[in-house]
Amino acid sequence: MYDEILVPTDGSPAAAAAIEHAVTLAERFDATIHALYVVDMTGYTTLEAGTGVVVEALEEEGEAAVDAVREAAEAADVPVTEHVVSGSPYRSILEYANDEEVDLIVMGTHGRRGLDRYLLGSVTERVVRSADQAVMTVRMPDEE
Repeated sequence: MYDEILVPTDGSPAAAAAIEHAVTLAERFDATIHALYVVDMTGYTTLEAGTGVVVEALEEEGEAAVDAVREAAEAADVPVTEHVVSGSPYRSILEYANDEEVDLIVMGTHGRRGLDRYLLGSVTERVVRSADQAVMTVRMPDEE
C-alpha cells in the first residue's frame, strides 16, 4: 500500500509523535522512510549581518531532527533517507513528495486552535489542503 513515506520534521514533540506512526507504518508495509527538514529563513530576511551563522545553526538543527528519524527507523530495521533543504516549508514538502514519488506524508500537528492557528498559520494544514498524496496527521499528545 505504501512504499515511500515522507516524514517532515522540525524536531518538535509533535514531529516525534509523527515519526513513531511513520515507522510503524513503514514496518508494516515494508516501506522506506524519507526524513525531511526544511530550513525556513523567512523570519530572518531582515538580518543584515550574521545570516551565515543563523543558516548554519538552522542546518545543524535540521541535521539533528533528521537524525532522530534515522535512529527510530534504524531501530525498527526500516530503510531511511535524510534530507535537509532550504525554502518555504509547505512548498518544499510538497515538491519533495512529488519529486520522490512519495505515497504518504506523515506529519505532526501542534493542535493549535483559534487565534493562535490563524496568526501562526499551519504548515501541516497547507500540506493537507494541497498535497496530491495521502497525508496522515498525528496530534501531539496532551501534556500532563
